[in-house]
Amino acid sequence: MNYQEIHNSAELMELISRIGFLPLLDSGIRGFSAEEMVDEDCRYVVFPDGGWDWPLWKWKGEVITEGGHVYGKFFAGKAGFISREWWPDFCNYRRSIHAAPAEESIEDTILLTLAEHGSLITRELRALCGFDGPKMRSRFDGYVTRLQMATRIVTEDFVYPRDRHNREYGWGWSLLTTPEQLYGREACACDRSAEESLERILQHLHQICPEATGKQLLRMVK
Repeated sequence: MNYQEIHNSAELMELISRIGFLPLLDSGIRGFSAEEMVDEDCRYVVFPDGGWDWPLWKWKGEVITEGGHVYGKFFAGKAGFISREWWPDFCNYRRSIHAAPAEESIEDTILLTLAEHGSLITRELRALCGFDGPKMRSRFDGYVTRLQMATRIVTEDFVYPRDRHNREYGWGWSLLTTPEQLYGREACACDRSAEESLERILQHLHQICPEATGKQLLRMVK
């Protein structure tokens, strides 16, 4: 894939608007990730004192809040961006292969909790759903990932702790919500069949990733 290197969040937003889909990290398709497309100075670096810097990681919130793009674990359980233009088709297809959670299931409880509170960082959501015991974090995260893959949960923004100088630090916490609450129900509506949406997405991905195999593209979409 030959795309101009990305140097800032504005260029990343523009690229997502143009190509529609962009995994954050390695997608299994060579060159098709934000990590591989950014300039070398924007990649992860560790300093001798143990500190670190990763401009790409810090841009995620801006891409969501300023660029209006959708972010979550959408690609084989890994995080990435989808433009609002392509979200209805993606949502249409994904929900056709991931049934809505059964009533009173854990997934249903998670969605009802988000509906009640609007948006919550992961640890708050986990506690409200009763997953605050030992070794419960990874189990709960698995449910949340499956709901993101099913396009039922998205990331609204990132929340960072602050030091005594009021400076943000750390990796940040995902502020989770549902796409209906963040964008409105109409943003998830599509007048095509699920099969038509899938075909449209695959044709588009083949255009932007011509060297990828059909199997690679389908694995990413499913």
